[in-house]
Amino acid sequence: MGIQIIQDGILRLHEYTSLDEASLKVVICALLSYPFGVIFKRLPDRQYTLKNIFVVLVSSFYIFGVLNLYDGLYTLLISSLGCYFITRYVRTSTMPWINFLFLMSHLAFNHVHNQFFQTADFTKIDITGAQMVLVMKLSAFGWSVYDAKQPKESLSSYNKSRVIRKHPNILPYLGYVFFFASVLTGPAFDYADYDKFIHSTLFDDVPDSKRPGRKVKRKIPRSGRQSMWKLAQGIFWAVCLVLSSRFVSLDYVFNSEFVTKHYFVYRIFYLWVLGFSHRLKYYAIWLIAEGSCILCGIGYNGYDAETDSFKWNRVQNIDPYSFETGQNVHICLESWNMNTNKWLKNYVYFRVAKAGKKPGFKSTLFTFVTSAFWHGTRPGYYLSFVMGAFLQSLGKIYRRNFRPMFLNADGSAKPTKKLYDIVCYIVTQLAFGYIVQPFVILDFKKSIWCWSTVYFYVNFVIAITFFAFKGPYGKQVTAWCKSYHPVVEVKKVKDEEPTKKRVPLSVEEREKVTKLVGHITVKEETEVPSLGLPSIEAFQEMNKEEFDQDMKELGEVWTSFRGRRKSIHDDDFEGLKDAYNNFKEEINDIFQAQVEKKEDLKALNKKKEN
Repeated sequence: MGIQIIQDGILRLHEYTSLDEASLKVVICALLSYPFGVIFKRLPDRQYTLKNIFVVLVSSFYIFGVLNLYDGLYTLLISSLGCYFITRYVRTSTMPWINFLFLMSHLAFNHVHNQFFQTADFTKIDITGAQMVLVMKLSAFGWSVYDAKQPKESLSSYNKSRVIRKHPNILPYLGYVFFFASVLTGPAFDYADYDKFIHSTLFDDVPDSKRPGRKVKRKIPRSGRQSMWKLAQGIFWAVCLVLSSRFVSLDYVFNSEFVTKHYFVYRIFYLWVLGFSHRLKYYAIWLIAEGSCILCGIGYNGYDAETDSFKWNRVQNIDPYSFETGQNVHICLESWNMNTNKWLKNYVYFRVAKAGKKPGFKSTLFTFVTSAFWHGTRPGYYLSFVMGAFLQSLGKIYRRNFRPMFLNADGSAKPTKKLYDIVCYIVTQLAFGYIVQPFVILDFKKSIWCWSTVYFYVNFVIAITFFAFKGPYGKQVTAWCKSYHPVVEVKKVKDEEPTKKRVPLSVEEREKVTKLVGHITVKEETEVPSLGLPSIEAFQEMNKEEFDQDMKELGEVWTSFRGRRKSIHDDDFEGLKDAYNNFKEEINDIFQAQVEKKEDLKALNKKKEN
């Protein structure tokens, strides 16, 4: 009877909003998490069982009372209990992979079932959304249990901080799985964070003077202002979503008037604005969910003594400003669905690589496939994913060949750099407006039709760029671009011993060595594909062949360098030794210069972020 009253109230509220019934229910649950968060925060710090019971009861109210989602509950329980028993009783080294395969197979089954055997019903929640969040949490849980039994020296600092020494009992486990503030939409987080949160050890670094309460000090610091700010942002984007429907819609793209009444330039900018409107619902719900996590305390991420302030970004999932102002695809993807990026990086990408080895092509490919299947099985996802991979490659090509034209020899920006930045921004945002449409449309034919309204212009740009820089005239085109790059002056090294004057590498030799050293310094920092989307260049990696080629070219440089020192003969051991040391010092100087350049770039990027 009580549930029916709630459902009737939701139906009446539905009549006054432009949201479909399913979305309205999700929003109601997200907003209810705020008052429930206030109550949770005031539960006694040491009443761990009470806290977990409260979490499970609130989520049960959401599932049964608001969502009316009995079938969906079975789906979540199958994944949750399957993971629990696998991680508790399977004692082989393959346990985390068995767990991962089970979770992904169950998710894939539901994706396929929804696509081919179920009619879309906008009055019901698509439980695969919540299941996707659960897959991240539970696969990470499996690895954390596994890591507890591994040698500490074999783990990264990230993995060490998330190990699960003792397999939890069922109640705290269900509290983690069904945490009310994130059960439907995320954000995802690790069990170690939840355990510290429930036991209040997450807040051990909070100074006593900052703890709330007069007689009894509460461990969780005040977070009302920060959570309300996230809520206000979420509501702002929700209002923008409602208003945007008056100006742009996907239906209009499929109307013949879209092509017959508007020019090409109008249509490509229309897709840009339409792509922006697609993102608004994610901005709204993710920010509201993050705000509720901050309010109850799990968003806490430490105390900064220098600024005398708390950090509340532990579960941050989206950065709208960075995305909407991003000047390249990589920055935008890093700002989107950030917890999924963390999951793919730490529990897929690095896990595929062999112990002690850096991730390579296999890790890249496996991460790409995992991300694709995790999102779903509909064709639109794959159209967007493949295009995203190509666009990352384009970004690298343009940055490598065109960006230096707008910089001085010391790396400082020329006055024309602002123009370059503006062009990059417009191109990046237009490209996203194009590639995200299939991600929303999902159907293959309709996605192709949408792209045809703008003559597949992004596909043609990709094809032309790859032909220009990777085709038969690639070297000439690259050389032409480099002719406009600033000339970097090589610092002269003072001779340590006047009697042994160092012979510098020739210009051609230095260019070759710089290129080879660049391969090393780039690969030292493993580039993790954002959201599983690598650049297409990653699929062209052939490690052994690259290494052999590098060694061959280095040998050619040595032969050339030694040949210029005509006084050295094969039996002149001291002369050969001196030449080799000279050659080694020249390479080391180039290597150090590359490292310093990368460190300077890191510092500059960090300064921009701050």
